[in-house]
Amino acid sequence: MKNNKSKILKLALFATGLSGIVAEYILSTLATYFLGDSVFQWTMILSIMLFSMGLGSRISTYFSTKILEKFLIAEFALSLLASTAALSTYFLMGQTEHIGFIIYGFSIAIGLLIGMEIPLVIRINEENEELRTNIAGVMENDYYGSLIGGLFFVFVGLPYLGLTHTPFILGGINLLVAIALFFRLKKYIHPTYRISFAIAIPTITCILLFLSYNSDEIVLYGEQKRYNDKVVFSKETRYQKITITQWKEHYWLYLNSSKQLCTFDEFLYHEPLVHPVMKLTKDPRHVLILGAGDGCAIREVLKYKSVEQITLVDIDPEMTRIGKSNEIFTKMNDSAYHNPKVKVVNQDAFQFLENNDNFYDVMILDFPDPKSIDLNRVYTKEFYRLCNRRLRPFGHIVTQAVSPYYTTKAFRSIEKTIAASGFQVLPIHNHVYSFGEWGWVIGSKQSSSDEIKEALLEANFDDINVEWITNESIKLMTSFGKDLINADGVEVNTIHNPVLYRYYLDGTWVKFL
Repeated sequence: MKNNKSKILKLALFATGLSGIVAEYILSTLATYFLGDSVFQWTMILSIMLFSMGLGSRISTYFSTKILEKFLIAEFALSLLASTAALSTYFLMGQTEHIGFIIYGFSIAIGLLIGMEIPLVIRINEENEELRTNIAGVMENDYYGSLIGGLFFVFVGLPYLGLTHTPFILGGINLLVAIALFFRLKKYIHPTYRISFAIAIPTITCILLFLSYNSDEIVLYGEQKRYNDKVVFSKETRYQKITITQWKEHYWLYLNSSKQLCTFDEFLYHEPLVHPVMKLTKDPRHVLILGAGDGCAIREVLKYKSVEQITLVDIDPEMTRIGKSNEIFTKMNDSAYHNPKVKVVNQDAFQFLENNDNFYDVMILDFPDPKSIDLNRVYTKEFYRLCNRRLRPFGHIVTQAVSPYYTTKAFRSIEKTIAASGFQVLPIHNHVYSFGEWGWVIGSKQSSSDEIKEALLEANFDDINVEWITNESIKLMTSFGKDLINADGVEVNTIHNPVLYRYYLDGTWVKFL
């Protein structure tokens, strides 16, 4: 009998570790989506969780009576919080601008409950096992549950179930174990608490079933409150949150709540991204596009008859699937993905360049803004050196380089970093209605900056079917006034000295958004 009681208590701790750690992972992911800077968010949330567990352990010392009842209360509360934390965050994100407080608040609450449960179980189980095996058995089951939960989150939850359905499954497991614990140890529970638990169990179960069934509608409600325009598509992937909104006949693409393009004026961005570098390159045959899952860069490159193959590398298969099959995007990119010249590789760009032996005439880099450590990586000297290694001698590279006005230091850092990677560089810019003034940096392995500019000014764009770019517009794109702030001291961005994302966050562009 004692052995059975010990087993059910340890099973409860296993379920606690399982659901609790996944809830924290989900909150960390949500914080990355909505607040940015994944390294900071994951570090802070997990650190706060561990601190809260310590605080919960301390709080448990004030419980001197009815220990089993208090443990069950914590178990049911954890089931409810772990299941609904993500859904509540989505619901509340449209109600407040301070979503960070919500996310961190859930992290603290879940950490407190886990921290209280562990010492409570040890105290309940002390009559069944001697101290050394009691503590070891309780702790190992909590840790084993954390491992299984982490594996489930990475390989099943995030890629297949999403951030709203995953917690309901694991929180439901914790609830089932808590219910089993209640019935197994019912005779040890005070009659008053027995009645309360008998009411709480069906109530919590109904709440979780109702919220789980309606989770998609609740998430859509929260999403819609967050955006001014109608949300027509929203999906979480293991890499990012993709959202598409609509206003009249125009559509906006958002990645992790950051605006990426608008169908109204995307050509003002993609034509400067593609055509200058294509015109600079004599007879471009093999083109590598990194990022740009929307397909618009492919559309522009396909306008050159000399092109034999376009390799597009995007880490997120869902983004390339949208670019290939979503009606909004196939109309915008002229079904560019379906051209037989196009090859799609869903892989991290850094890894692709490290493991690839092919050479390219043109490289087009179209990544999201470097607002976090992980995105900062594809704007580093190390990354551009890999590009240099795979670029043919007379080839050219171009990267989107954020705004030269709103994020001047970030723009100049990208320019300086590419130059430090063995390229001669030429910055260009254009005004895009949806974003303001935007910039790109062109790199060449052979021509000097002055030679690149001279070649661009002499290039003929009349033979390309474009909506905006002209021979005359190149004069404007290659001309800059004085920087609005002093950027002379900006540093080269490297993996070991990731300055770029700080320059970006310190700029005024985020405030403009």
